[in-house]
Amino acid sequence: MNETQFYINLLALPNGANDVRYLEKRYLLRKETLLGGKLLKIYAEELGGNDIISGNYYPTLKGGMLKPCEMSDKKVIDFVLHAIVI
Repeated sequence: MNETQFYINLLALPNGANDVRYLEKRYLLRKETLLGGKLLKIYAEELGGNDIISGNYYPTLKGGMLKPCEMSDKKVIDFVLHAIVI
């Protein structure tokens, strides 16, 4: 299992639906942990805006593999590193 700051922050986000703040905007984040922790899914929608963050993370593959959904790795990583549950 990897120990990157991304993975540590991703684990710290609660499962289920949560309000988070990112870049001074409010998002509804949905996080699921599946397959006994072998898959972590996130999907966040900006409330009152059009931004979406979406990706799947496989912590046990190749020391951790991120598969963003139609966006850059950087966008998902930045979100996970800086999102704050409110």
